[in-house]
Parts: sequence; C-alpha cells; structure tokens
Amino acid sequence: MAAIDITHLSILLVEPSPTQLKLIQRSLAEAGVDHVEGLSNGTEALAVMEQFPPDLVISAMYLPDMTATELVLSMRHNPTLQAVPFMLISSETHFDALDPIRQAGVVAILPKPFNQQDLQRALRATIEFLDPQELELTHIDLEDLRVLVVDDSSTARTHIKRVLNNLGIVNITTAQNGRDAAEVFANSSYDLIVTDLNMPEMDGLQLVEYVRRQLGDESVPILMVTSEQDATRLANVEQSGVSAMCDKPFEPQSIKETLVRVLR
Repeated sequence: MAAIDITHLSILLVEPSPTQLKLIQRSLAEAGVDHVEGLSNGTEALAVMEQFPPDLVISAMYLPDMTATELVLSMRHNPTLQAVPFMLISSETHFDALDPIRQAGVVAILPKPFNQQDLQRALRATIEFLDPQELELTHIDLEDLRVLVVDDSSTARTHIKRVLNNLGIVNITTAQNGRDAAEVFANSSYDLIVTDLNMPEMDGLQLVEYVRRQLGDESVPILMVTSEQDATRLANVEQSGVSAMCDKPFEPQSIKETLVRVLR
C-alpha cells in the first residue's frame, strides 16, 4: 500500500490566467486532490515553496516574470526544492522550448487542453516518485546492481539518480558525456547503462556502438532515455544495440517495468 494517495497531495499551481487556474483546479478536484494553492507568477511561487515545500508544482509555460524553464531550474538549484516534482501544463509544442523542461526532470508534460485520464496518470507518476515503497523490484539484487548514468545535464543526472535510488539502486556512477562514459566503462564493470542520446563529445548512439562494437560487449543492458523527436534518428538508435528506449519525461512505473524486462 502507498503511504501517500492523491487526496493527500499538496499542490502548488502556478497559472497567470484566472480562467485556466479555475479549470485546472476543478480538474484536480475531480481527480480527488483536496489541497491546491493557486498563484500567478514564479517569484511568488518560489517564495511560498521556500516556506512550505509542496508535494508537486504544476505550472504554465509562460508566466509574467519568468518561464516554466526558469522556474524549474531555480527549483533544481535550490537544495530545499530540488527534489520537488514538477509538472508542465502548456499549449507549447516546439521542441526547443520543451526540451530544457524535459532535461530538468519532470513527472509529466500535459497539453492544453488535457484530458482527465492524462492528469490522473501524471498524478500517479507523482505518487510513484514520492513513495519509494511503491517502486520495489523483486527477484533482482538491487543493492549490488552497478549502474552507469550518462547525461550532459546535471539536473537530468540528478533526477535519474533519484528515481533509481527510489527503486533501491544505490551503486550509481555518473558521466557527463559519452566519451567520459566510454572511459569509465572500459575500466570498470557495470550491470546497466542508462544514457541520454544527445550529448557533446560522444553522443548516446556513439556510446552504444563503442560498447557493442569496439568493446564487443553484447550482454550489458543499455537503456536510452531521450527527448529526441526525429523518427529516423530514433530508428537508428533502436538498431544500434540498445536494450530499451524511454522518453523524457519518464514515469517511475515505466522505468520499473523497463528495468524488469532488460535486467532479466
């Protein structure tokens, strides 16, 4: 049983439009959320969070004083707020605008308008993130599992590490690009590689090819976590030897199911 349920979530909703604020509050109430505080700008939201960290922050993309990207990055650089889950609700669709949000580690990105099913799913992802006991993996010796996490974004690395820690995986090494990861992997033994695709020096695809072709290691599972939208590039990644692929943002439950599959 989860120690937290949706009715117990404390949510801070940052939305400059009074109409949208009421609509989202109504949808959250229909989902069973009882505690929602609404604010209209990022500065005030950060001040409130400092005093009373919520269980979840939901924000529009464009606020009067900052963007959601600036808001979530401010949270991720604040020790008090860096672990607070973040959800974006926005009509923005451009990759360049959304990718920094994905890289910062969010539980969900919902469109405007969103449907109630998507909201419920995002709230469940929040519960799974907050409540590690919901994420236990059985039949796998997690304490001895050695994982290499590769991502050029420090916030993304932190987010991935936190999700893996919640699963019970504690033996984690990080690298900020494929070249560093290749050097680390060549000199050590790992049971799993979790890597981003788009990185400087050596990207995730080149890292996979290095491990599979140059080192000849066909057995270590490689999980590619990416926000890439290009279908051709994704097809090349799938054929390169990855064990599984996962979108950013990812749900903890999705990661759990993927790990069960690839580690077996």
